[in-house]
Amino acid sequence: MRVLGMMSGTSHDGIDLAVVEFSVVADGDRLRARVGEHRTVPYSDGLRADLVAALPPARTDLAAVCALDVRIGQEFAAAAASVTDAFDLVCSHGQTVFHWVDGGAVRGTLQLGQPAWIAEATGAPVVSDLRTADVAAGGQGAPLVPVLDRLLLASFVEQGRTAAALNLGGIANVTVCAPGRPPRAWDTGPANALLDAAAGGIDRDGRLAAAGTVRSDVLADLLAEPYYAQGPPKTTGKELFHPGYLDRFAGVPREDLLATLVELTVRTVADALDGVDVVVASGGGVRNPVLMAGLRFRLPGLVVSDELGCPADAKEAVAFALLGFAAAHGLAGNVPSCTGARGGRVLGRLTPGRWAVPTVPGVSAWPAGLDLSPAR
Repeated sequence: MRVLGMMSGTSHDGIDLAVVEFSVVADGDRLRARVGEHRTVPYSDGLRADLVAALPPARTDLAAVCALDVRIGQEFAAAAASVTDAFDLVCSHGQTVFHWVDGGAVRGTLQLGQPAWIAEATGAPVVSDLRTADVAAGGQGAPLVPVLDRLLLASFVEQGRTAAALNLGGIANVTVCAPGRPPRAWDTGPANALLDAAAGGIDRDGRLAAAGTVRSDVLADLLAEPYYAQGPPKTTGKELFHPGYLDRFAGVPREDLLATLVELTVRTVADALDGVDVVVASGGGVRNPVLMAGLRFRLPGLVVSDELGCPADAKEAVAFALLGFAAAHGLAGNVPSCTGARGGRVLGRLTPGRWAVPTVPGVSAWPAGLDLSPAR
């Protein structure tokens, strides 16, 4: 079964996509996954500008929300139609525009990008709206990547080691798997979200941060954010860590602010992963050498997910391909110990295409592990 996973995260700069071919070994104990075509398709400049203008804390209206829903869906559809590898099913996360958190509990979550445009453009059935079922079951609706992480890290846990998956997107999130314990996952805090805001774009190769000095007074102010003191499960986003969050540091030189924000991510991630033996990192942040140097100093067991056969830039797209596989087979896509839901739930709703949803025969439960290989 070949699934196209599509994802746009809190950096909201484009669409990550990956085609993954899934098969099950004869004894059903391991799932095999081969990553095929994978890349990022940037949002058009006009769409990204309108999306940024509509995100909290900005005010918007339903006409703008409707237009964004259509335009994001159309750009996802164009990206899917440009894929040359064959696929049987699409799983689209869409674009999160609001994550409603009230007193630490998630009340709702909204992803835009109408899936009917994808189905129309490709003919494939589309799984979308993957977070709501977990929220309805009392969960945070996030993170959903642990469905992949628990399989990806299974070999380390079998060796008796505690392992973690770290994603450095707009927000940094972690999944921790330890022998004899259920997985745990949560958002540790900002990564690229505040770095991009401070840089006014992308700090290529961390050059600006490398030229700055960590300001202890600014770091102390940032670390006083109440979110860091909350226990998991917890999730956050640009509702909290938006560009205006940095307004109080307007007098700090940009290079110093960036150096301090890098240290903020290093500190909050390293504190969250204290005592972990192996950390597998992915996401756009792995391309920032200043950030990675800080993390490697604090977390000597750090490797990049490419070393496990999962492209770092496409890991979340691979995860959503796996969630599409799960939905097609009636398997729970959430991990309750990670999201806080009352139990496992099949995630997503289906938009029919011009052909039926295929399945892999004999899949009635999650395999214990994953053999993941990159595209040839």
